[in-house]
Amino acid sequence: MVGPIRYVSDDDDSGRWDGFPFREGDIVISTRSKSGTTWMQMICALLVFRSPSLPAPLPALSPWLDHAIEPVADVVARLEAQQHRRFIKTHTPLDGIPIDDRATYVVVARHPLDMAVSLYHQSDNINRERMAELTGKPVTVRGPRQSLHDWLLAWTQKETTALEQPDSLVGVLHHVADARARTATANVVLVHYADLLADLDGSMRALADRLALPVPEDVWPSLVEAATFGHMRRRSEELTPNPLGVLRDGSKFFREGRSGAGREVLTSQELLAYDRRVASLADPDLVRWLHR
Repeated sequence: MVGPIRYVSDDDDSGRWDGFPFREGDIVISTRSKSGTTWMQMICALLVFRSPSLPAPLPALSPWLDHAIEPVADVVARLEAQQHRRFIKTHTPLDGIPIDDRATYVVVARHPLDMAVSLYHQSDNINRERMAELTGKPVTVRGPRQSLHDWLLAWTQKETTALEQPDSLVGVLHHVADARARTATANVVLVHYADLLADLDGSMRALADRLALPVPEDVWPSLVEAATFGHMRRRSEELTPNPLGVLRDGSKFFREGRSGAGREVLTSQELLAYDRRVASLADPDLVRWLHR
């Protein structure tokens, strides 16, 4: 049997999943960057602990296993010590990590243009010197910063592969298509970012059912409120994934969190070119679902 594909970037490595000791009930949260990762981690934390008050900062409760800023053995040891139902973060597509029958895999998808706008702004907030210090790799040398419009336009048309650049348009579509193809199995759940925005209560209830995490009805309102974007922004110090200082300013991690920002950047003709590009890369049903 062919094993998982190995995805490697400047700061993460899916090979760190090799030999991971899964446990019955594990939840693996798999998303592309800036597609609702921390939001889904928070939702899972609220469902697991049934309280808006968490016993530890979110990055400690839900480590990013692939992130190469600390030894993988240390991350696994912390996960092994956890007594609660575990929920683990990854930006790796499901074809790059072990699929274990004991775990449930939750994949969050977002409109690619909105994801890309958030990625553009997030890039300015990364402390690349600190990242290089932690990973032992050279500091990434960046040229002059393009405008958001020019960068986004180039992003929509870039020729690459999901393996080379998972956060490219090609990579985004691959990540979601791979997950969608697996949803026929009971342990893969595909969630749309727009559904979380439109009906957070209903989306959380549906996820609680899929994860078999019953929550007393009188607790629900406080959990839904704690999962709103505004509430999470106010708790950014506790929730932002910045335990080792890889972000310049953790308070800027939660920027806007809305839908539609990407389409506002491009002209009508550029949006048509984007639509043609997406149509050449993905199944029409997937495109309709992703863009709704």
